[in-house]
Amino acid sequence: MIPATFKLCAAISYQHVRTITGLRHSAMAALGHKLNHLKLGNQGPSTWVDLVRRRSSLISSKLEDSPYSEAEMAYVKQGQEALHKSLSILQDTSGWKTEMEAINGDKVVSKMVPDIGKVFKLEVVMDKPTDLLYSELFDRVEQMGEWNPNVKQVKILKRINKDTMVTYEASAETAGNVISPRDFVSVRYAKRRGSTCFLAGMAMHCNLMPQQNGFIRGENGPSCIVLCPSAEDPNKTTLTWLLSIDLKGWLPKSLINKALCQTQADFAQCLRQHMNSKAAANSY
Repeated sequence: MIPATFKLCAAISYQHVRTITGLRHSAMAALGHKLNHLKLGNQGPSTWVDLVRRRSSLISSKLEDSPYSEAEMAYVKQGQEALHKSLSILQDTSGWKTEMEAINGDKVVSKMVPDIGKVFKLEVVMDKPTDLLYSELFDRVEQMGEWNPNVKQVKILKRINKDTMVTYEASAETAGNVISPRDFVSVRYAKRRGSTCFLAGMAMHCNLMPQQNGFIRGENGPSCIVLCPSAEDPNKTTLTWLLSIDLKGWLPKSLINKALCQTQADFAQCLRQHMNSKAAANSY
C-alpha cells in the first residue's frame, strides 16, 4: 500500500515572493479572505479555524521579522496554504461517502472536491494523549518507517524552523508489486493552537531531491492531520486525516481508491500498535 506518510504531507509549488514584505501582505490577505468566508457550525473544523484566526497577527509579525531567505519563506507560505486549503475542505461536512468502517469505529470517507479531485478522510479515536501523537508524527517523522511497513524512508531535506520542513518520503514495495513504489518531496507544516494540533502539507518542486531510480514521483494535494483531545476523555485523541494525492502513472481508479482507503486504515492500526508498544516498554 501507499505509505502512511503520504497522508500527512506535501506542498504545491508557488512562485517565490519578491520581498519579505510582499510575502507578509499576500499571506495575510489570503488568510483573512479564507477565514472571513468560512461558514461553520459550532463543532469540529469551525473550532480549528477559530484557533488559526486568533494567531494570524502573530504569523504576520514573524514573517515581517524573519531572518530567512525568500526561498525559505516561500516554503513556509506553502505550508500555510496547505493548512488553509485543508481546513476549507474539512469544514464542509456535506457530500462525504463512507468507504470503509471497522468494528472499533475507525472510518474512512471520501468526496469529490472541485479543482482537486477525490479526497479521503480518516476519522479515528486514539487511546493516547494529543501531545504524544504530535511528537510521534512530526518530531520523530524520520522514524516512521520503523513502525509503518508501508513506509520505506522519510528523510528531512531541509528544516526551515520548528514548524516547517521539507521532506523526502519513499514508499515500501507492495506484495506482488501491484502498485510500484512512489516517492514524494513535501513541505510539512505543523501548528499548535491551544490543545489542537495541525500537521499539514502539500507536494512541491525543488532541487533538494532529484528523481530517484525505481520510483515514480507522486504529488500530494492539500493534506492535513488534525489532533484534538477527545471531548469524552482528554487522555484520548480524536484524529482526523485528510488525504489528497496523485500517484501519477497509469492506474485504474478502482485500484487507487482501494489502495488509499487501505493506506489510511493501515496507518491507524500501525500507529495504535506502535504507541501501545512504546507505552508498554516505558512501564518497565
